[in-house]
Amino acid sequence: MKFGVVVFPGSNCDEDMRYVLADVLDQEVEMLWHKNDKLEGFGPGDCIVLPGGFSYGDYLRSGAIAKLSPIMQQVIQFANNGGYVIGICNGFQILCESGLLPGVLLANNSQKFICKNLHIKVDNADAPFTQKAKSGQVLQIPIAHADGRYFASPEVLKKLEDNKQVLFRYSAADGSLSDAHNPNGSLNHIAGICNADQNVFGMMPHPERASEDVLGNTQGRLLFESLIEASRKGIEKAIA
Repeated sequence: MKFGVVVFPGSNCDEDMRYVLADVLDQEVEMLWHKNDKLEGFGPGDCIVLPGGFSYGDYLRSGAIAKLSPIMQQVIQFANNGGYVIGICNGFQILCESGLLPGVLLANNSQKFICKNLHIKVDNADAPFTQKAKSGQVLQIPIAHADGRYFASPEVLKKLEDNKQVLFRYSAADGSLSDAHNPNGSLNHIAGICNADQNVFGMMPHPERASEDVLGNTQGRLLFESLIEASRKGIEKAIA
């Protein structure tokens, strides 16, 4: 599987992502500058990653300027053709701003930047990004954001719930949901969602920061391993 990691001015998790995908998971990775107006060498079984950071300094709104970068039109076309796209933290914000995912990420209800380890519960284990997990499984994944409060209209929320597009929710260690374990005030405790076709996925927590033994936590690796397995199965099915 080939991954493309997009680098915007202000990205600061791009090298972390490259390291995990290439050095830890032994996947092919290409770094993609945001001004690229072509996306070549990537097929439907490959994945484009929008990493975390502060693209364009988070001016106007987080992700609002990055969505105008030339490469985003290529990413949108790639996603519409069935390619996998992942947005982590600022990448999630960019996906929402560009219309690849519904809703928006607003300022944390505390009005403070939050950086800590917390728990998220797997709400749908049937998506390509979660298929190696179990429904209801709780993972410990760190967050680091100031604008992570997921918001959408009641109609959009209902559609997300009905279609099982909510993949992760903020929770306690035992999987229970409460305001005390919702770090930013996200509606329905949402930490990560996918599109209706399940090939575009965004989440605020940082799985790349929980993917190596030396860090004492490898639970974030499950997301990437799930996608790699889904891609492999898809390619085998296409060949058969």
